[in-house]
Amino acid sequence: MIQSMTGYGKSVLQLPTKKISIELKSLNSKNLDVNARMPSMYRAKELDIRKLLAKYLVRGKVDFSLFVEITGEDSSSKINTTVVKEYMKQLKDVVDGDSIELLKMAVRLPDAVTTERDDIDEEEWLKIAEGINEAISKIVNYREDEGAILKQDFTDRIATLKELLDQVIAMDPERIDGVRARLEKGIADIKEKVDENRFEQELVYYIEKFDITEEKVRLDNHLDYFIKTLNSNDSNGKKLGFISQEIGREINTIGSKSNYAPMQKLVVQMKDELEKIKEQLLNVL
Repeated sequence: MIQSMTGYGKSVLQLPTKKISIELKSLNSKNLDVNARMPSMYRAKELDIRKLLAKYLVRGKVDFSLFVEITGEDSSSKINTTVVKEYMKQLKDVVDGDSIELLKMAVRLPDAVTTERDDIDEEEWLKIAEGINEAISKIVNYREDEGAILKQDFTDRIATLKELLDQVIAMDPERIDGVRARLEKGIADIKEKVDENRFEQELVYYIEKFDITEEKVRLDNHLDYFIKTLNSNDSNGKKLGFISQEIGREINTIGSKSNYAPMQKLVVQMKDELEKIKEQLLNVL
């Protein structure tokens, strides 16, 4: 089953003193490009988070966000009582004022409030890791749903290419007859006597240059291989991209060799379908 690189996943954890929201967003990219946003106290776990995202998301431009909302008594900021009292004593010697006013001034001064950086509690981290896995599971499901839509689109377009190839195959004998008729008419118009054997040899050589038998066979095989890869267990957008390049090469060669307007119109339609496939392949994991 193929997956899209576009996705979204979110989980919310309610811990005793805080609510933690985890969000994952992803868009298409050639490689894995992770942008992680989180409070500084969780930075120690950033490498673990990146490894987890790389394991399950593989490719894409991924935005990871971890938001913390304090819902209880869990402040890491502490009043430095000794310093504040000393400030208030000094301020009282300078200005007249009641204790409340002096306190308001004192707490604004340097070192009146200290911030302690706590280490991550291991039990808390285990719960956060569960939340990250939940968000990953949701974004993977989102990618799979998007992939199912892409798969149906690819299947329909490959079927259209098959139909156009069948028309090319059916038209080919008529095209060759047309090439032969134009050559014979050209000889007749110049009213020259030619050696029939030599003319036939030259005709065969000329027609062989416009022969597209190999291209038709290879194109049919590439279309079958695309569908086979599409239905495989793994999502491999890069491999499908390589196959689409081979499909394009055969279509281009048929177009350059055809020398026949009705067939060239079919080739233009084939190129249009293939271009739409290539555009959508940019979103496939």
